[in-house]
Amino acid sequence: MDMLSMYEDVSGQKINREKTALFFSKSVIEADRQIIKGVLGVREIQHYEKYLGLPALTGKGKKESFNYIKERVWRKLQGWEGKLLSQAGREVLIKAVIQAIPTYAMGCFKLPIGLCNEIEMMTRKFWWGQRGDKRKIHWVKWSEMTKSKSEGGMGFRDLALHNDSLLAKQALRLLQDQSSLFYKVFKPRFFPNCSIMEAEESSRGSYAWRSILYGRDVIKRGACWRIGTGQKVQIWQHAWLPSKPPTRVLSPVLEG
Repeated sequence: MDMLSMYEDVSGQKINREKTALFFSKSVIEADRQIIKGVLGVREIQHYEKYLGLPALTGKGKKESFNYIKERVWRKLQGWEGKLLSQAGREVLIKAVIQAIPTYAMGCFKLPIGLCNEIEMMTRKFWWGQRGDKRKIHWVKWSEMTKSKSEGGMGFRDLALHNDSLLAKQALRLLQDQSSLFYKVFKPRFFPNCSIMEAEESSRGSYAWRSILYGRDVIKRGACWRIGTGQKVQIWQHAWLPSKPPTRVLSPVLEG
C-alpha cells in the first residue's frame, strides 16, 4: 500500500480501484486471496472477463474466451431478421456491421478457426434470407462470395484471412516502428537479440505474442529482400531474387 501511495504522489495519478482487479495463480490458497483483496480493496478477476473490450485472460478454452463476439453477431442478426431488407441492404449491413464486429479483437489475437466458421455460417444464412429453422438454398459457395466484385464475387471478407492480415500489420509495426511503446515493451521481452523476423515462439509467451507470430509468418510467405549492401541477407535462407517463385537460391542437385 505504501508503494501504491508513493506511485500516486509521484505520478499525480490516483488508482481507480473500481477498475482494478487481481489475478491469482492456482497455487495461492483461498485464505491468502481474501487477505490480499481486503488489503488492496480490489476484486478478483474472473476467467472470461473483458478489459477494454478484449478478454483479460485467455486460457486453453480460446473459443470460450472469444465467444462474446459470436453472441454480439447473433443479437444483431436476430434484430434484422424480421425486417424487410433488400439484398443490397443485407450487403451493407454485413460489410459495415457484422464483419466489423470482430475486427478489433482480430487486431490483437488469432481467433479460433471454428469461431470464424460459425460467424460466417450465421452471415451466410442472413444473406440468403434464412429465418429460424426454415432453410434456404445457398446458390453460390461462400468462397466465391468472398472474392472481389471485379472477380465475380460480393467482396465479403474471409474472416480467417482478414485476421491474419491484421496480425501481419502488427508484426510489421514491430519491424519498422522502433520508437513506439509497443516495440519497447515487446522487444526486450520476446526478441532482445534479433528482429521480429528471427524471433522464436516462447512457451512463456502470451497468446497475444503467439498471435503476432502468425502475422509474422504471413509476412515471411510474401516478403522479399531488396538488396542494398547485402550484409543482412542470407542468400541461402532468405527470399531475395527479384523474380517469380522460387525467390530463394536453390542448391544444385548433385548426381552420384
